[in-house]
Amino acid sequence: MKKFRFYAITLCSVLILSAFSFKSKVTTIYLIGDSTVADYSLEENYQTKKFPQVGWGQVFQPFFQKDSLKLVSNVLGSAKEVKVDDRAKGGRSTRTFFQEGRWASVYQSLQKGDVVMMQFGHNDASVEKTERYVNIEGYKEFLRLFINQTKEKGATPIVLTPVARNYPWKDGKLSNVHGEYPQAVIEVAKELNVKYIDLNELSMNFFSSKGQEYVTTNYFMNFEAGKFPAFPEGQKDNTHFQTQGGIEVARLVFNAMKKL
Repeated sequence: MKKFRFYAITLCSVLILSAFSFKSKVTTIYLIGDSTVADYSLEENYQTKKFPQVGWGQVFQPFFQKDSLKLVSNVLGSAKEVKVDDRAKGGRSTRTFFQEGRWASVYQSLQKGDVVMMQFGHNDASVEKTERYVNIEGYKEFLRLFINQTKEKGATPIVLTPVARNYPWKDGKLSNVHGEYPQAVIEVAKELNVKYIDLNELSMNFFSSKGQEYVTTNYFMNFEAGKFPAFPEGQKDNTHFQTQGGIEVARLVFNAMKKL
């Protein structure tokens, strides 16, 4: 009888622990990239130093509610809970993100079933800034490294072309400012047979549909002096997003995930 009780208690303990483990498994979406993806709220004194600047990754988590996860089950499988871990950092190219150990930190944390979404290009293309510049072949090679090492861990890589800047506009349409970098992303994705989102194209089309004046005022960091404590002299910045711009780009990414 005592032996039976022992086995029964042991079995119950195993079942409880198993149930707890199942419930507590969280699928993590790691975001790696540059300032257009970064989470500025993680920085000290965000409200007084950076607000209203956001990267789209900063406002990505709210899209992953329990009732919306089924919409991206093609990417996340049967995930019950998703955590967005935004590791993107301003001013980083694929090379500097790797050299500074930022990728190593993500790689060490990766678990089977996680997702890595990578969006670089803004800084890789900065020929005049040699400390961050990466030519097309180097850009491709670092993307291959991130993709292959993500696969090694049993995680899912998703590559994104760089999000559009708010220029150049011509005849009411926004055009590509990133040269060959977006196509390089697509070529690597096809070469390695991984999912990709052409965020450059999606954002150009979306911004064009809203019009230059609306996008400039409401989505990008353009505003008059005195409106925000962090920018007492105002701001004229057609690369980085205000809150609403970041939300709309995050929405583009989430909607694109549904179709992968």
